[in-house]
Amino acid sequence: MLWLFWGSDEPSIGEAGCPARRLWVEGTAAELGCNASGNPLPHVACAKLGDPQAPPASPNVTRAHAGTYQCRATNAHGSALRNITITVECERGTGSGDSPVAVSLRVVPSANVSRGASFSVECRAEGLPAPTFGWALPPAPNLRFGADNRSVAVARAAAANRGVYTCTASNRHGRRAGSVVVRVDGEPRAQGMGDSGDGSSAGVASPASPCCPAESRLALLVSLGVLGAVTVLGLAAAGIYYLKTTACKKGEYNVRDAEGTSEGARLHRGDAGGRGEVFGIQLTPT
Repeated sequence: MLWLFWGSDEPSIGEAGCPARRLWVEGTAAELGCNASGNPLPHVACAKLGDPQAPPASPNVTRAHAGTYQCRATNAHGSALRNITITVECERGTGSGDSPVAVSLRVVPSANVSRGASFSVECRAEGLPAPTFGWALPPAPNLRFGADNRSVAVARAAAANRGVYTCTASNRHGRRAGSVVVRVDGEPRAQGMGDSGDGSSAGVASPASPCCPAESRLALLVSLGVLGAVTVLGLAAAGIYYLKTTACKKGEYNVRDAEGTSEGARLHRGDAGGRGEVFGIQLTPT
């Protein structure tokens, strides 16, 4: 008779069946699977260290699932342990749910800048993997960006530095943007607040106040009224001058005509006074 004795093996957990590092993406479904070998086939159970009640699987992964889990494989001959680290990649802020990442901008020392002063705009955003940063801002030669592009510094502010500064944070899961308005000597060059992507912006930008059209129209009407009055006075003066000139010339011509007629009477006052001769001219209507 041939007796066959089947061997028995203690449980073993290796990298091939149970990777020590896992990457989960926030908002997706995931399960912590771990295979072990042994004879008889071991039973495997996993739990999060420090929170044994946390389930090792979820239909909607959140940041709370990140951490270290311990898996235990057990059969009749013993047990084996293996630790697994789970990293959750996300583009959202702290906590779970669909709250978008908070892209916040801060102007140091103030968003109201005096000409010739220096200031900087800092951009902050959370995300995993860490986001990269991009800027849309008023072009100027006095801009200097930080090494990680999270900030932009402006030296000796001028009128060209007025306007909306927009920071965009991006990673493989998406992008968010926030904006802030910088004023130099109190007058912004640009209006509105930028907000791109599919999230919300934490920056606040106030639109510039438009010029007052009513006051402009009033000033124009006053100017036209003054110009009209000056024109009327000028025409009146020209008319009076014309009438006076015409009357004088007409009288001069009548006198000259009268001197050559028989109606001119010569008056003699004598030569004793040495006064010469005086003519009296009688004018008739023309």
